Amino acid sequence: MLPLWVADMDFPTHAAIISAMASRLEHPFFGYQSPDSEVFDVICDWVAAHHNWSIKSDHILLIPGIVSGFNWVAETFVGIGESVAFQTPVYFPFYKLAENNDINQIEIPFVKSSSGYETDFDQFESLVNDGTRMFLLCNPHNPIGKVFSVEELERIGEICLKHNILICSDEIHCDLVYPGGKHVPIAALSPELSQNTITLMAPSKTFNIPGLQFSFAICKNRELRERLEKGRRGILEKPGILSQVAAKTAYQYGAEWLQDLLVYLEVNRNYLIDFLDGHIPQIEIHPPEGTYLAWLDCSELNLQPSPFQFFLELAKIAMNDGKMFGKGGSQFVRLNFACPRAFLTEALESMAFAIKNHRE
Repeated sequence: MLPLWVADMDFPTHAAIISAMASRLEHPFFGYQSPDSEVFDVICDWVAAHHNWSIKSDHILLIPGIVSGFNWVAETFVGIGESVAFQTPVYFPFYKLAENNDINQIEIPFVKSSSGYETDFDQFESLVNDGTRMFLLCNPHNPIGKVFSVEELERIGEICLKHNILICSDEIHCDLVYPGGKHVPIAALSPELSQNTITLMAPSKTFNIPGLQFSFAICKNRELRERLEKGRRGILEKPGILSQVAAKTAYQYGAEWLQDLLVYLEVNRNYLIDFLDGHIPQIEIHPPEGTYLAWLDCSELNLQPSPFQFFLELAKIAMNDGKMFGKGGSQFVRLNFACPRAFLTEALESMAFAIKNHRE
């Protein structure tokens, strides 16, 4: 079984990160440790250099993961019976927010066009209501690979400010954007949005260290930060010693490694698109502008009992079932192309062979 599903990469992480962690292991004590002040400094430097956004150390709150982060934000700011809104299809843990926090969810479907996925802003504004307390943005978007334009973000921000809706922005893939696109944090667009947004970022996807559990929230609004700190309630811990070492090293020494990675991922993305066009043209794909995830529309093939099961059983390829990402996803699969090209080639050839044999 070839695994193209879990959203991490089949590449070794940066040698400097491994070396730094090994060096820390030589120190014989692993007691309680306050967050390393240098961690905050390197985060500020990275965000400024890569996303043109000026933040300060006291704007940063360390957390173990993005999913725990947006659940923490919802629990803190969305009351029982109130609502969180998000756009669909979307990363499947978004759908657990309502159940986890005894709140309601408002699903705002993207509009699919020949050029990709777009937001119907009239529909967006009509669906939110007086009980909507939070909008959970995913940018770059998982699974569709969309990188929102400044104009789209401004319009989303305008609607949220108008209706007094807090923005929580999951930007975990912010460093993984291809030429022609540019990631812009929504909180960086205006002073008003900076005061109404909690941004979630991490080095985990960028440097392939998700198992180390290091993420952070950026919140410039002091009142919101104080409520978030209180909302930890002794439950949401901060990242541990080794994860801090890894994150600090990644942001200090990982820029060149990231550039090499992006070149490789872009070639993989283009290879995937060309292969499908030449060998399985019935599968529709809008080129991902960011992430290393491809959202494949298999509707034209009418694969039974579903594209996910078909490729799992007949091609021995494990992808994510589109149904996980919301209504209308039953004829989709999500494919992770962050792997050696030979591995990707083998998988795609197996998919094409399975379809050919099935038709014959």
